Amino acid sequence: MNPLSVMLHLLKINQIRILITINQHPATGEHRVNITVETTVAAPIAKVWSLYNSPEAIKQWNAASDDWHTTASTVDLREGGAFSSRMEAKDGSMGFDFAGTFTKIVEHELIEYTFGDRTATVNFSDTPVGVKVIVSFDAETTHPIEQQQQGWQAILNSFTRYVENDPTT
Repeated sequence: MNPLSVMLHLLKINQIRILITINQHPATGEHRVNITVETTVAAPIAKVWSLYNSPEAIKQWNAASDDWHTTASTVDLREGGAFSSRMEAKDGSMGFDFAGTFTKIVEHELIEYTFGDRTATVNFSDTPVGVKVIVSFDAETTHPIEQQQQGWQAILNSFTRYVENDPTT
C-alpha cells in the first residue's frame, strides 16, 4: 500500500473484501479516494485472463445489473493500447462509454490503465481455489462511494459467474 494511503474502510462480507483508501495523486498532490473490490474465480488463470480481456466476452459479462448491458467493446491489450466499452440501459434510457488507455500489462498477472484523469489496477493471482482478481480504482466525485463500490463489485461478480459457467474454453 502507498505510504501516503490511509485505510478508511475494510469489510469482509461473504468472502468479498472492500477496501477504501485515500491516496495523494503523485502528479497533482490532490487526495483521491481509491476503492478496491475482489473476487475469486474457480477457473484456470489462462481462461480468466482471456475472458477478462476478450471484447466478445466483455459484452456478455460487463453489467452491474440485469437491466444494463454492454453493446460494444474494443480491447488493444498492450501498453499504450486503448479499450472502450459502451454500456447502456436495456430500455434505452441512458448509456455511457467507459474508455481508457493501458499503461502496464503483465500477462496473467497485472493490468494498469488510465480512464480520464483516473487510474485503475487489476491484479490476477493463482490460488489453490481459483484465480483471485483484485480491482482497485480511483473513485469519481459524481456518485457516492458506496454506489461506485457496489457497481464495480456487481460487475466483477457478473464476470465470475460468466467465467465459471462458460463451457467454451
